[in-house]
Amino acid sequence: MKVLLNGSSYSVKNNCSVDSLIKNLDLNGKYAIEINQNIIPRSQYSNKRINSGDKIEIVQAIGGG
Repeated sequence: MKVLLNGSSYSVKNNCSVDSLIKNLDLNGKYAIEINQNIIPRSQYSNKRINSGDKIEIVQAIGGG
C-alpha cells in the first residue's frame, strides 16, 4: 500500500506497524514520528498500524554546535 513519507510516495506492506517501518528504513539515533499530524509516542510504535494514504513525517535529531 502507498503512504506519503516525508513528502514522497513510499510503499509499505499491509498491516505494517510503525516499528516495522523503522526497521525497514534502518533508522538509528533519535527521531520523532508523526502520522497525519499526530505525534506517535515510542510506547505505541509496535501497536500503531499504518494505513494506506497516511502522511508520515520522520524527523531525526542532528547534533551540532
